[in-house]
Amino acid sequence: MISDIRNKNNNLGTMKGLGKLIWRFVKLFLILFISITVLWVITYRFIDPPVTWLMITRGFERKADGKDWKIDKEWRDFDDIADGMKRAAVAAEDQTFLENHGFDFHAIEKAIEKNSRSKKLIGGSTISQQTAKNVFLWPGRSWVRKGFEAYFTLLIEVFWSKRRIMEVYLNVIEMGDGIYGAQAAAQAYFHKDAFDLTRAQSAAIISILPSPLKWSPTHPSDFVRHRQYLIMKNMRRLGPLDF
Repeated sequence: MISDIRNKNNNLGTMKGLGKLIWRFVKLFLILFISITVLWVITYRFIDPPVTWLMITRGFERKADGKDWKIDKEWRDFDDIADGMKRAAVAAEDQTFLENHGFDFHAIEKAIEKNSRSKKLIGGSTISQQTAKNVFLWPGRSWVRKGFEAYFTLLIEVFWSKRRIMEVYLNVIEMGDGIYGAQAAAQAYFHKDAFDLTRAQSAAIISILPSPLKWSPTHPSDFVRHRQYLIMKNMRRLGPLDF
């Protein structure tokens, strides 16, 4: 009887010791994860992201299809991108960009409502969220990825300015097959520098962002042409964009 009690006490002691050890590993992991990710985000406040997981993934997809490897991108600083591109992005993707803190809760509510009726996960992403997932995360759609997206969105909202978020967004976003950023898109579609894009050309490029591998700003379908019209209409309605 006494030995049974001792065995039970020993087992309880072992379980408690194991629990403490696991908790120490969890705390260590969380400290390392937060430290590394915060440092990563702060670094990209000053250093331009050289490549994204999406770019690499698309490159391998092209190779698998028998095409040449292609990551066409050329960084342009904020002031070297046409104002029309910035206005078009805000008008089409996130009209509360300068006022929100990375999340548009009205859009999120609409997305949750749609997701309840659909097997496909639909996002309600702001420009900050799109920047976070493009720069720091892998391609795909899942609730786990949305969780990491929210975490990195909070970090860039804390450590970056809205100006920096827009600058990074317009340099890394996919704008065609192997085409990333405003400069590469401007050259590929209109044979000019990103600074020289007109408002109509900017709206045309932004109009294809929901499906840049399917749509074209220079050979638009009726749907894309109508989307460009709506973007330009919203651009005129926007007040001053104070970055």
